[in-house]
Amino acid sequence: MDVEELFRGICDRIPDAMARHRVPGVALGIVCEGREFMQGFGVTNVRHPLPVDEKTLFQIGSTTKTFTATAVMRLVEDGKLTLDQPIRTYLPDFTMRDPEVTTRLTMRHLLTHTGGWDGDFFPDTGNGDDALARYVQLMADLPQLTPLGTIFSYNNAAFSLAGRVVEVVTGKTFEAALNELVLQPLGLKHSFLFPTDAMTHSFAVGHTTIADKTVVLRPWQVIRACASAGGIAASMIDQLRYARFHLGDGIAEDGARILRPESIAMMQAPGDAAMLDIKMGLAWRTRDVGGIRRVFHGGATYGQISAFTMTPARQFGLALATNSTNGGLFNLDVTKDLVATFLGNDEPEIVEIPMTPSQMAEYSGRYTRSLGEDIELKAEAGKLMAQVYPKGGFPTADTPPGPTPPPFRLGLIGEDRIAMVEPAMKDIQGEFIKNPDGSIAWLRWGLRIHRRA
Repeated sequence: MDVEELFRGICDRIPDAMARHRVPGVALGIVCEGREFMQGFGVTNVRHPLPVDEKTLFQIGSTTKTFTATAVMRLVEDGKLTLDQPIRTYLPDFTMRDPEVTTRLTMRHLLTHTGGWDGDFFPDTGNGDDALARYVQLMADLPQLTPLGTIFSYNNAAFSLAGRVVEVVTGKTFEAALNELVLQPLGLKHSFLFPTDAMTHSFAVGHTTIADKTVVLRPWQVIRACASAGGIAASMIDQLRYARFHLGDGIAEDGARILRPESIAMMQAPGDAAMLDIKMGLAWRTRDVGGIRRVFHGGATYGQISAFTMTPARQFGLALATNSTNGGLFNLDVTKDLVATFLGNDEPEIVEIPMTPSQMAEYSGRYTRSLGEDIELKAEAGKLMAQVYPKGGFPTADTPPGPTPPPFRLGLIGEDRIAMVEPAMKDIQGEFIKNPDGSIAWLRWGLRIHRRA
C-alpha cells in the first residue's frame, strides 16, 4: 500500500462512517515523504451548511498545546526561559495551594502534565488582555491531587499557566507571542485564536446528537484564558504544514531556522511521565509500536474532535478533524487498521484475561473527579460493568451534563489494566493506580485520574 492508496482507502470509508456516527463534517489530510493529500466531506453547520474543504477552519483543541510548547522551545533557545527553573522565576507572585508546588513547579512539569493538581479548570476571566493573568491568580485555590512530578494526569490549567509565562517573558499577549514565534514563521496563514478572525473564513461549528437529532452546540469560543491549552482554529492546509515542520529538522519552508534539530528531538523524546503504553515528550504524546515511534496529540472542544499523529521514521503525518462529539469513535473507525498496515507495524490485538470474582470486587466502586464525569464499576452476572455519569461544566461552568450513556463491559488486559471490549471501542483503556499498601487510589481513564470514592 502506498500513501495515495491509504488516503483513498480512508476516504472510501468516510461517508458511511459519517452517517453511522452522525458526523456532519470532516476534513482529512495526509503528508508522507513530500506527498500531500487533502479532502473535505459534508458540511460545516447543519443549520447553515457550507461544504467542508481543505480551507475550512476546525477547532483543533488540545493539539494547540504542542504549538504552545513550540513557542516555549523557541524562548528556551533564545535564553529567555529554561525548562527546569521554578515558574516563580518568571512569575514571582505565583501561588498554589501546595507550598512545594508554589516553589518547585517548572515548565517541564507543565509540558508533561505532572503538576499534580486538578487541571480541568475553566473559569471565564473575560476577553481582555488580562484574561490569563486573572486566570493564574484563581489557580491558587486548586486542590492538589498527587505530589508534584509523580503521576501523569492530563492538565489543561498547566498549559494556561505556560501561556502566562510566555506572556511575561515576551512582554506580549499570548496570542501575539504565538503569532510571532510560531504561526507567522511557519507560514500558518489560516490558523487563528480569535473568533473575530475565524468568522471571516469558512469555519466548522460543533454538533452533538440528542434523541436522534443532530444539533449545533454553543458557545463556539474557547475562553480566552484557555487559548494556550486549546484555542486554535486551523485549516487542513495549515495542519499539514505544521506536521511537515515537526517531521523535519526545525527549518521552516521558507528556509528560516525556527528550532534546532535537538529541540525538535527533545519535544518528541519519551520521558518518565507515562500512562499505559504512552509516554510524554514535551506536550507531544509518544508510543513505540513494533519499534516505530508514533508522535501524536489531538483535541476536543465543545463538539469538535480532532486527531493529529506523526511517524517521523516514515515522514508520515495524518490529521483528521470532525465537528461532532462522536468524532473520537469516527476517527478510530476510519483509520485504525489502514494506518497500521501502511506503517507496517500493526498494533498487537488486545487479549482479554479472565477476571476472578475477587478482582471484580477489588475494582468495583465509584471513581470521581471534579469535572467531566464519575465512573461507577460493579460486578454484574460475572462481568465487570461500567457506568459513566456526565457532570457538565465544560466549556462553561453552567454547561449542563450530556446524556448518560449506556453501561458497558470492561475486560482485564494486564495487571490492573482494563479496556472496553465492544469492537468499536477496544482501543479505549484505563488503569488502576495503587497506594503503597496495595489499595486502589485512582482509576486513570480518559488520560485523567479519578479518585476512588
